[in-house]
Amino acid sequence: MIGVRVHIAIVCSIVTLGGLAVLAQAQREGPPTAEQLRETVSRLRGNRITTPNDYDKLNAEQKKYVESILTGPRSDISGPLGVMMVSPALGDLAQKAIAYSRFAGREGFSTVPPKLNELAILVVAKHWSAEYVWNAHHNAAVRFGLPADVVEAIRVGKRPTGMEKDVEVIYDFANEFITKRALSDAAVNAAKQVLGGDRGVVDLVGTMGLYQISSMMVALDQTPLPQGRKPFFQ
Repeated sequence: MIGVRVHIAIVCSIVTLGGLAVLAQAQREGPPTAEQLRETVSRLRGNRITTPNDYDKLNAEQKKYVESILTGPRSDISGPLGVMMVSPALGDLAQKAIAYSRFAGREGFSTVPPKLNELAILVVAKHWSAEYVWNAHHNAAVRFGLPADVVEAIRVGKRPTGMEKDVEVIYDFANEFITKRALSDAAVNAAKQVLGGDRGVVDLVGTMGLYQISSMMVALDQTPLPQGRKPFFQ
C-alpha cells in the first residue's frame, strides 16, 4: 500500500547530490581553508570515470573548480560534480547553474518555490531512473512540503492522486514536457499562473534541463548509492 510503503528512505538520512546538501546551508564565510579543500577532495570516489582524490595532485584548473564549489552554498562535492572533476571548466559552469536551480527560493536564485522545484527534479530523476539524484532529493521534497504519497507515486511510476492545485499543475507540466518533448498552451499558461509569469516557467524548465545533465553524468559514471542504501527503481 503506497501510504504505508512511502519507501522508508523518505525518512532516512539525507544525502547530498553533487555536494548539494539537501538541508539548506548558509553561504560559507570566507574562502575554504586548505584543510577543508584537502578533506573534501579526499572523499571523492569515481566509478567508471576516474575521479582524483588527492588535492595536492590536482592541476590548477581542478583546484580552482574545487574552490569555486566550496566558496558557494555547498559544503561538499559528490555525484555529478565529482564526475566533472575531469573536465573542470565544464564542471564550474555547470555547478554554478545547478546551484541557481537547486537553491530555489533564496535571494539571487531560482524563483520557483522549493516544493515545486523538488517536484520537477523528482520527475526528471524518475524519467532517467537516476538513483543517485532521487536519493539526494526525495527527502528534501517532503521537507519542503510535497506530500510523501505524491513522492511515492512518482517513484513507482503512477500519476499521484489528490494533488493540491499547484502540485498538479507543475506535475502535469513537467511530466508532459519530459515524456512528449512538447508542451500544450494550456500547460504553459497554467504553469505561468502558478509560478507568477514567464520567469517562473523559464526557471522551472532550467531546473529540469540542469537535472537532466546531473542524471546523465551519474548514469555515465554509474555512481553508486551510499553503502547500505537499496535501489529505488528496481
